[in-house]
Amino acid sequence: MNTSLSFWRPLFVILAFCWVYIRKFQSRQESEVVSTITAICALAIALITSALLPVDIFLVSFMKYPNGTYKEWAANNETRGQIEDTVLYGYYTLYSIILFCVFLWIPFVYFYYEERDDDNVNRCSQVKNALKYTVGFAIVCVVLLLIGAFVPLEPPPGQNSTQWEKVQYLFEELGSSHGLPALSFSISSLTLIGMLAVITYTAYGMSVLPLNLIKGTRSVQYERLENTEDIDDVELQIEKLKSKCKDGRPLSSRDRNNLQELEGKLQVLQRRGRHLEIAERNCCTKVGSALRPFKILLGIFFILVALLFTVALFISNLDKALHSAGISSGFIIFGTNLTNPLNELLLALQPVFPLDYILITVITMYFVVTSMAGIRNMGIWFFWIRLYKIRPKKTRPQALLFLCMILLLIVLHTSYMIYSLAPQYVMYGSQKYLVQVRNNVCRLYRSTCDADAPEDQCTVTRSYLFLHKFWFFSTIYYFGNWAFIGAFLIGLVVSCCRGKKSVIEGEVEADDSDLSDDEYVH
Repeated sequence: MNTSLSFWRPLFVILAFCWVYIRKFQSRQESEVVSTITAICALAIALITSALLPVDIFLVSFMKYPNGTYKEWAANNETRGQIEDTVLYGYYTLYSIILFCVFLWIPFVYFYYEERDDDNVNRCSQVKNALKYTVGFAIVCVVLLLIGAFVPLEPPPGQNSTQWEKVQYLFEELGSSHGLPALSFSISSLTLIGMLAVITYTAYGMSVLPLNLIKGTRSVQYERLENTEDIDDVELQIEKLKSKCKDGRPLSSRDRNNLQELEGKLQVLQRRGRHLEIAERNCCTKVGSALRPFKILLGIFFILVALLFTVALFISNLDKALHSAGISSGFIIFGTNLTNPLNELLLALQPVFPLDYILITVITMYFVVTSMAGIRNMGIWFFWIRLYKIRPKKTRPQALLFLCMILLLIVLHTSYMIYSLAPQYVMYGSQKYLVQVRNNVCRLYRSTCDADAPEDQCTVTRSYLFLHKFWFFSTIYYFGNWAFIGAFLIGLVVSCCRGKKSVIEGEVEADDSDLSDDEYVH
């Protein structure tokens, strides 16, 4: 009973958070049940998957005592193998669900909702058209699976083998517990897209989130005063233009265009004034002002964490550049040769259970939160074209589906990012092993697990093995880390140069309708 509660409690918390988050940004005018459920489930899957790495590290560490010996229940190699396989199956299960979401579920719901905009299309036609477009995504998924299937990790049968033996070998490879290369290749391909999302959104979110907390928002009273002055100025300009046609003469085309622009600007300013008035009366604004010192401290903490991550990532990449075999090996190194501050911090916290596990969990959640902040501030982009904005209570269902898909892809790349930040800890956790030293007297010394440890004395996390299944992906991830560092530094400069945000940031835009104000008034 206690085990059941310990499983369902965090799951309920995750689902509750996802529901609140989606409902916070969802447009009340365009809300739709299917897209809402899809967005909540996809976001929950992203959060659950991100929590798998800390669990993986905890399990390999929990097998041993602090003195370096295996616990009684883990002393058997077969028992350890079963636990490792369970974790591996957990990865494959969650990653398969992500494949299903990215290639089938989310595209189908997206196109189904797009077809709904056409009033002349019935429900059957909506489903049919959505399936037609989703087939394209399914074909891409099948192609990736086939490519992965024909890149086996074990040597293929010889030339003298029959065609049936080759086909049988293929199915054995697909069903073996050693690789499942087809699924692994597909996930690694999606991880490349996730790497681009991390470089774009997470890097920017790591800079914009702490600086927004530090700088705060503009004074609502000052904004109302400024908005009132703008309204008076625009009304004066409108009166001047209208005075030109008091004697019956028509306005020139230029004046008519100017009048139309000014009237549109006046409507936006009036809506802005209504929102500022609501914000001034809102108790959340007053509570936010009272918590201002706490926000500043939190922002300073977040920026220090971001700088620590950047330094650790730079040292890790420099270590790979200096001590790995280069591109042909995927820049893979076993252990650390340069002092990595984050890796050393995690190793230093090992004696105080469970501080190191708490820290690695916080790091994982930090990447998710900063990714959400980056998407929230930037919106959804395709190269230089902005597709959707993410705004409180005004985000379209399609935008929420895109947001959740991007987060799913980001979570896939998060494991490699954390490995780059603390390679030794992600590989072995807090495991230690006994080293026998023979001088005059034979003695046993306790040592931290690394690449030099005997294979039967230290268990490598399944995450590490999964990340380095294909060397060419590791090579691309390596260069992606350098791009991430550059994107973070650029985002930091941009965020520093920007002024304070409005207290109603994102609530009022020129393309909003007057009906959208009802969402805030009621």
